[in-house]
Amino acid sequence: MTKYQAGGSRRPYEITLLVVAVAAAGLNLRAAITSLPPLFPDLQTRLHLSSATLSLLAATPVICFGVVSAFTAWLSRRYGEEMILLVALVLLTAGLLLRGLAPGVMLFPGTALAASAIAVLNVLLSSMAKRRWPDRAGLLIGIYLTTLSAGAILSSLLSVPLYRSSGDSVRLALGVWALPAALAAVLWLPQLRYRAAGPPPAADGAARDAPARAGVKVYRYALAWQVTAFMGLQSLLYYSALSWLPTLFQDRGDSAVTAGNLLALMGGGNLATSLIVPVLAHRRPSQRRLVVPSLIGTAAGLAGSLWAPVGSAPIWVLVLGVSQGSCLGLAIFFMLARAPDADVAASLSAFAQSVGYLAASAGPLEVGLLHSGTGSWNIPVALLLVLCAAELATGLLAGRPLVLPAVTAPPAPKAPKPTRVSGTGG
Repeated sequence: MTKYQAGGSRRPYEITLLVVAVAAAGLNLRAAITSLPPLFPDLQTRLHLSSATLSLLAATPVICFGVVSAFTAWLSRRYGEEMILLVALVLLTAGLLLRGLAPGVMLFPGTALAASAIAVLNVLLSSMAKRRWPDRAGLLIGIYLTTLSAGAILSSLLSVPLYRSSGDSVRLALGVWALPAALAAVLWLPQLRYRAAGPPPAADGAARDAPARAGVKVYRYALAWQVTAFMGLQSLLYYSALSWLPTLFQDRGDSAVTAGNLLALMGGGNLATSLIVPVLAHRRPSQRRLVVPSLIGTAAGLAGSLWAPVGSAPIWVLVLGVSQGSCLGLAIFFMLARAPDADVAASLSAFAQSVGYLAASAGPLEVGLLHSGTGSWNIPVALLLVLCAAELATGLLAGRPLVLPAVTAPPAPKAPKPTRVSGTGG
């Protein structure tokens, strides 16, 4: 087994295998989730789900993201990123198969298992990028975010046609997404040759972490909370739109297929910025100039989707998707740029995604309940616009050219302030 130090290998075939594996994993990071909302009205009828149950289903992935992310850095330190990522892909495949085979019983458990696996992938793909290819980490992140967006587009476009062409088969419409997950697991196998350089085993054969691998208490630093707040608000807005825009458009008179196509268009907007924004962010120490247009576009897209004429919906959905893709790219990039090394990046990523996703889980649930309670989309969308302003404020703080301290021993009673950096942000 090869031990990877920072920077890893530069052999072309190894980089190619890494890029292919990361891209294949990224393709599955949203398909399990975005394949559901276009089918919500049909699932509600076929599986006899109440509006509250449907709202809980929309929130389930984000809740799992928050809970599981808290343990991911520890798993990585103990077993290695490559191995844990492979296990996550296998569990993702299993969760999708379960909910496809028995949706009446396994819809929630299968979705929870798949989302838990995605949480691990969310956290560790970014920290692995910083360790394996630090000088091009922004590009590698952009690649997996691009395939993430491509997976979201495909699942949004195909979920309703698959359902209709199969004779309204919920099993096929839900279970088919296990196939690309299984392929990603196979493509990940060559990565097991590599692992982070770690401490030698203890005398009794048990794993023992060196002080530098003991985990970083990033919650002591205001900068970590700012990154976390941006991550959480970005996720709340994204998953609220992802979960309920198809229903909103159907309420405005569009068909289920059209609503699914509009959701796919939002994914297309994500795709347009998911590759370029991390690369642009990597070239500058401060990312605040990228934060402002991203949040203005998010607010405009949300408002236009509800209050602009129905015929102009594609324009506003595309604006929303482009802006959300930029926000996601920035959120992931902040977890690397604000960390001095891969260990701190893993801890910051786990903390930001755990706390951020737990906070974000309130979004889809609250939007669904507000709509059910008021019978209108006005109040839910107005709330999301207020949260856009909050995300703008936190993004301006998280985008400053600061870096958390490198921690190689238990921190002193009084933690040092983050340091200002120059040069690239990654």
